Amino acid sequence: MQAARLHEYTDEMSEALEVEEIDRPELEKSDEVLIEVSGAGWCQTDNHIIEGMWEAYAPQDLPMTLGHENAGIVAEVGEEVTLVEEGDPVICHPVQTCGICRPCRLGEDMYCENSAFNGLTTDGGFAEYLQTNERAVIPLPDGVDPTEIAPHADAGITAYHAVKKAARELNPGDTCVVIGVGGLGHIGLQCLDATSGADIVAADIKAEALELAEDLGARHTVNSSDEDLPGAVMDFTDDEGAQQVIDFVGADETTGLAPELVAAGGDHHIVGYGGHIHEPSQALVDGEFAYRGTLVGKYAELQELVALVDRGDVELRTERHDLAEINTVAERLEHNEIEGRAVITPP
Repeated sequence: MQAARLHEYTDEMSEALEVEEIDRPELEKSDEVLIEVSGAGWCQTDNHIIEGMWEAYAPQDLPMTLGHENAGIVAEVGEEVTLVEEGDPVICHPVQTCGICRPCRLGEDMYCENSAFNGLTTDGGFAEYLQTNERAVIPLPDGVDPTEIAPHADAGITAYHAVKKAARELNPGDTCVVIGVGGLGHIGLQCLDATSGADIVAADIKAEALELAEDLGARHTVNSSDEDLPGAVMDFTDDEGAQQVIDFVGADETTGLAPELVAAGGDHHIVGYGGHIHEPSQALVDGEFAYRGTLVGKYAELQELVALVDRGDVELRTERHDLAEINTVAERLEHNEIEGRAVITPP
């Protein structure tokens, strides 16, 4: 089968991955599932993996097939699998979990002590076939296109995971600021609109992103390239600040806004990453606010997100690309030229 493989870390996205012929995966355990990939979302994390940013956090045995946002059709199942059968359309949680360690018993899939992360620690879905396990697959409702929904396997549940934490702290009439209305942010904004009664303030540096934010439910928008975001939020909230901020950018410039944006006792959720936090400890004490990190959401949260998609509450803006175009996609994302999410389709 054809697969897009990372052979060495590089900053040159035009030469990031090699499309080559490799053996189709074979099921070795009774709970494994083989997926014929319909679509695999390209994520900013893929760029970071290519650059070697994840090497210190997750073991990687190169060469490796990337791709952690995967959906497709079940091609084969192990003898103990009962959840799905051959021919079923599914979306795949990116983490294959064991189910028996303490974090798994607590429902904390992302903390599994024996996990394999597709496209990060084991071969992913930028290929014709993907090997995963029964605990990672979610059957799709009739009418949901596996190619279209693929990016929800990471981008969607990561955004939803952050929104779900924020929504617990939001009352109707509270303010939540969404920073960045791109590939993740446009999903998060819809999830926030569907699950909370908060007033949403969306911030971005592109006019088209802000137009999209208005279409998706933002009550107020701020072009932060030429407008002071903290000042705009204070005007909107009568100098109270936002009870919750969801930062889909995660750059130094955006994390540094927290002391000026967040209301007393609120949270600044970091979803996008690559920047740093350089705030004096007194700022956190004085405002009693918190920075909260966001890892990929849980299996159950992906089920909930699929329900929102099936209900029509959350829609993805996607563009599709052949596997042969994969490095072009990497370059375009590096230069912020992809609107919504890019989906790689196999040959």
